[in-house]
Amino acid sequence: MTNDSGNGKASQEPARPHPDLQSLNRLVGTWRVSGEAEGTVTYEWTEGSFFLLQHVDLGGNKGLEVIGHEHRYGEDPSADIKSRYYGFSEGETLDYTYEIEDDTLTIWMGERDSPAYYEGTFSEDGKILTGAWHYPGGGGYSTVSTRI
Repeated sequence: MTNDSGNGKASQEPARPHPDLQSLNRLVGTWRVSGEAEGTVTYEWTEGSFFLLQHVDLGGNKGLEVIGHEHRYGEDPSADIKSRYYGFSEGETLDYTYEIEDDTLTIWMGERDSPAYYEGTFSEDGKILTGAWHYPGGGGYSTVSTRI
């Protein structure tokens, strides 16, 4: 099968998602969020598993986040897992960088190593994610997310 990957070169193999996206499988499903933010988030793969969608409903604020490798026309995919959040209630668009390493989920606002970030730890059974957002100057908030 011939496939044009957008770089002008035909290839014999169909495009496949980057293997590091498999680390995001731990997020798939619906989570009840409690603590200093309340509501639910649901993660699901798009067809082809190139992107993970997060449907957000926290405190009446609703939105959609598209998570995957940024892949601009004619370029290689980004090294980091990136996302764009669309806040329906606020009209915001926000960018994030994701990483899951062992039992730790880190989400940086903007680029990797940003001073604004979330760090959470999965329970041994993967059903609870406990963490907090940290902002420059000491702000932030804590949450516990439980798979439902």
